[in-house]
Amino acid sequence: MIIKPENMRTEIEKAGDLGKNLELKFLLDGQVKNVRTFAKATLEIGAEVGYHVHNGESETYYILSGCGTYNDNGTEVTVSSGDITFTADGEGHGLRNNGTEPLVFIALIVYE
Repeated sequence: MIIKPENMRTEIEKAGDLGKNLELKFLLDGQVKNVRTFAKATLEIGAEVGYHVHNGESETYYILSGCGTYNDNGTEVTVSSGDITFTADGEGHGLRNNGTEPLVFIALIVYE
């Protein structure tokens, strides 16, 4: 299977209280049954993915560029290009772009 960029679905949603955006480009979109999300995400400066808990699934972020603050079950850690985060089933996380450029990462959500 080959998926061309022009055939990938893109969504833009508000991320945080500042009216900033999170853009999601879905790299796989329903092609793999145990994958809920496999997307390239771009978080604008000042935007955030609010803290949330995963139930019945895990989520991994691979930071491609930029930097931000990652909330790992209540512990805040700076993340930047090359870092990988993992949130297991039953755990929580969030991500805020408090850097000076867009924060770009791959998001992978897999059903347990």
